[in-house]
Amino acid sequence: MRSKNKAMGIAPNSEEFYKKLKKQLQDTALWPSEYLYKFIVTSDEVKIKQIEDLFDNLGAVINTTPSKNGKYTSVSINVRMKNPDAVIVKYKEVAEKVEGVISL
Repeated sequence: MRSKNKAMGIAPNSEEFYKKLKKQLQDTALWPSEYLYKFIVTSDEVKIKQIEDLFDNLGAVINTTPSKNGKYTSVSINVRMKNPDAVIVKYKEVAEKVEGVISL
């Protein structure tokens, strides 16, 4: 699986990354729109719950999938977002509040 970060060749969580992501989102969808977030964390129930809690009350559909060896868990979240800025706010919130999370 290739992350958007590497595909764009920009450090994740940098302002340049978010600027390019915003432009890409504006160019590829009509808003409000469904958006699929993907995160990877160590298989720690506390970290998984932290991510889930950040999307609570948004009507999100959340799926978790453990890796083959069980060390990591993929958290996929499908949620309707009002605009590209709202998408980016959530990415920043997860990065700030969940230690060691990888955003894809």
